[in-house]
Amino acid sequence: MSKCIAIDGPAGAGKSTIAKIVAGKLGFIYVDTGAMYRAMALYMIKNNIPKEDSEKISSTCQSADITIKYEDGAQVVYLNGENVNGLIRTEEVGNMASVSSTNGDVRKKLVELQQKLASETSVVMDGRDIGTVVLPNAELKVFLTASSRVRAERRFKELTAKGQECNLEKIEADIIERDNRDMTREISPLKQAEDAILVDSSDMTIEEVSDRIIELYKSKTC
Repeated sequence: MSKCIAIDGPAGAGKSTIAKIVAGKLGFIYVDTGAMYRAMALYMIKNNIPKEDSEKISSTCQSADITIKYEDGAQVVYLNGENVNGLIRTEEVGNMASVSSTNGDVRKKLVELQQKLASETSVVMDGRDIGTVVLPNAELKVFLTASSRVRAERRFKELTAKGQECNLEKIEADIIERDNRDMTREISPLKQAEDAILVDSSDMTIEEVSDRIIELYKSKTC
């Protein structure tokens, strides 16, 4: 029987990094929900749907089938049977995804697809509403967070390592603004599920966080 771990939390908390490690150690599939939204955006582009036409986006999304598989240890995103890994990371797809992901029908369709995936195989899924909306019956729900300052410092290090000039105060201000936007949005706002366990990674290493989540999972299921 498939098992599920839901990891929610604000931007920059390290959800994806941790979720991938936990999935790898447990032999689960890491479900990259962001990649699924990008695949949906690609579907809109392939069908020449304008960003501003919410009705067309709502109707078109119903015929998209998106799933994630692991082949030779790598994640592969399939859109209606086609491997679209090489097509979903473009600027055009990102721009469409930022618009289409706010559409209620798109979110509903993708939640259905994510739930279908979780019913067929054991998964670790991360996002903003996994424990509250997508996987309400997950064996373990974690709300992973860190202070806005720590998250800003992590982002600052990431960007400067790539040679990009950036301002720490501005990054932190952007993070606080995004937190507020995510927590107050109308559809599936960011919030901690009542039965989720809070893990604050501010003073923890990546390894410590992933080990803690695996420990929590084993204590819940063994």
